[in-house]
Amino acid sequence: MTQASTAPAAAEAVPADRVRIRPVGRGRRLPTSAAAALGLFVAARLCGCLVLAVVARPSDRRPLFLLGRSWDSVWYLRIASHGYGHTLHSRSGTGTGTGTGTGIHNDLAFFPLYPALIRGIGMLTPLDGMAAGLLVSWTAAAVAALGIHQVGRLLHGPSVATVLVVLWGLLPHSIVLSMGYTEPVLTAFAAWSLYAVLTRRWVWAGTLAALAGLSRPNGFAVAAAVLAAAVQEVWRMRGRGVPHRLWTGAALAPLGWGGYVLWVGRRRGDPLGGYFTVQRLWGSRFDFGVGSLQFAERMMLHGTRLHFPMALVIVAVGTVLFALLLADRAPLPLVVYSGLLLAVALGGSGFFESKPRFLLPAFPLLIVVAQALARTARARPWHAAVVASALAGFSFVYGAYLVVLARSPL
Repeated sequence: MTQASTAPAAAEAVPADRVRIRPVGRGRRLPTSAAAALGLFVAARLCGCLVLAVVARPSDRRPLFLLGRSWDSVWYLRIASHGYGHTLHSRSGTGTGTGTGTGIHNDLAFFPLYPALIRGIGMLTPLDGMAAGLLVSWTAAAVAALGIHQVGRLLHGPSVATVLVVLWGLLPHSIVLSMGYTEPVLTAFAAWSLYAVLTRRWVWAGTLAALAGLSRPNGFAVAAAVLAAAVQEVWRMRGRGVPHRLWTGAALAPLGWGGYVLWVGRRRGDPLGGYFTVQRLWGSRFDFGVGSLQFAERMMLHGTRLHFPMALVIVAVGTVLFALLLADRAPLPLVVYSGLLLAVALGGSGFFESKPRFLLPAFPLLIVVAQALARTARARPWHAAVVASALAGFSFVYGAYLVVLARSPL
């Protein structure tokens, strides 16, 4: 496997209009660095699941059941089996401790792509819904890891790309990447859509952005990144002919998210506001961070369980990493995508403990850390090994705590 001599690893972020496609080798074989990164990612997630199984054993709780039928997974499995139309009335509100929500939970809050994939696999194979859901999530996580590697490799070379994938697989909430949740699906489409944008494959970028928009409420960030890149390209090419592929990709990008939101609104009798009403009934709304600040104040005054202050720390770290991403002059699509995901986590009210999960797809936030760790690995391998081991240990133990012991929505 050979690397092009004209494409050395970049020392710093490359603006979107100067990104060049790095050949990935002869033919269509997987680059060696991508295979290594995928292997390390899979090993990390297997270790995380093994630790979860050890922690769950004293309570006789089945690990696969914990991974495949916890919290939101149950809603997705119900949609896959019976379609939309289920509403749960709860006396305890959202159960998040935020004091928001009315306790009326409608399944229209959940986007359709993941349950549709579960249903499709169930029709084509003998797998039950839970097994099909885990298969979709695990496959999507692997595809996402490869997409993240390709974005990192395009910008900074194979070493940084491999570290970037490993860091993503060792985040505190990375256990979600092994569960029946939609974050792996969103990240898979987002990573490859961003790669397509950076390499000027506009139709692919728009198509993948549309699919990302069908996977999660915050999937609109992918479409916004594609549209921002398209505007930047049109501005750069002013006075020259803009290729029709760019217009096609830009038109496709928002169709998934926008189409589902309008469909829910029409079903609820309010085309533009119906979906957001459903979200408000779940206690989830965008209030520019007022609800989050109020909850953080109560948490500091009265104390709470471990995962709430951890969520606060993780969101704060994400904010710092976004500032570093800006300082590193990352390409515009990565900045827009990460910035919107961070804005949703910071400005959304309700489900405070879920905010780190909402940031899982924001892998560009890790690019600056990956660059630093890759440099450390070259200069002081043992130091990098210690850092990676510490991250792995914390990720595995904390992930098991979240799923087995916390007894709170992820």
